[in-house]
Amino acid sequence: MFTVQREGAIHVEHINLEGLQSLVSEKARVAILDDDGQDKAPFVTKTIDKVEICPDMTHLRIYFDHLNFFAVPLTCNMARNKNEWSAFDANTGLQYVIRRESDQND
Repeated sequence: MFTVQREGAIHVEHINLEGLQSLVSEKARVAILDDDGQDKAPFVTKTIDKVEICPDMTHLRIYFDHLNFFAVPLTCNMARNKNEWSAFDANTGLQYVIRRESDQND
């Protein structure tokens, strides 16, 4: 048995560093949305400085400079396409979204 991915579908998988490496050093718009898709804070333009697993191995840290980051639980489901990376935390109902600066569709 095999599955065929529908054309245009977003691939969903568990969080891994490789899913974000292509965004490092690029300007991107970032936001955290609630489970209704509403902004908890508006999209803001940031440059992704680095991504790494936190010391207790529970979260992925996405750094915007040497101090500021947001932490995404590793238990989230990640989705990505050419211009967007997102992770959904079913426990909190939050979705973390990073869009390449060139993708202007909110």
